[in-house]
Amino acid sequence: MAQISTVDGLAQLSFLIQGTLERRAAEHDVSLIQTRLLGVLRDRRPTMQELARLLALDKSSVTGLVDRAERRGLVTRVPSPTDRRSSLVELTDRAREMAAQVAADFETDVTALVGLLPPAARAELTALVGRLLIAKAEAEGVDLFDTV
Repeated sequence: MAQISTVDGLAQLSFLIQGTLERRAAEHDVSLIQTRLLGVLRDRRPTMQELARLLALDKSSVTGLVDRAERRGLVTRVPSPTDRRSSLVELTDRAREMAAQVAADFETDVTALVGLLPPAARAELTALVGRLLIAKAEAEGVDLFDTV
């Protein structure tokens, strides 16, 4: 069986996964970056600065992203209870439902893809991906499990 290099394999897998997510997002008339925003906000209410760090975007890009999402009724800004100078960003109920539907449909797609592997390989893949993402987040000072 032919081998694919780690770099090429991860790049191709990334394109496949991103394309799948983008198609699911388009079904709800949201962009890929808006989908990322909704995903981040599903379980937390960050400040704009925290949101910029979590999305790996500069603050001005996040401001525009949140402004557009707010105009569409997807997010709201609420005053921070600990800092009067900042606000927290949270999902609206409508956006929460949309994010849940996109996530469920995307999970179905990815589960079908991973289902092409035997059970032991699926378990190994899950463990390796988790370890890699946690290590990367820790190296960048991001708490993947910090929720509201």
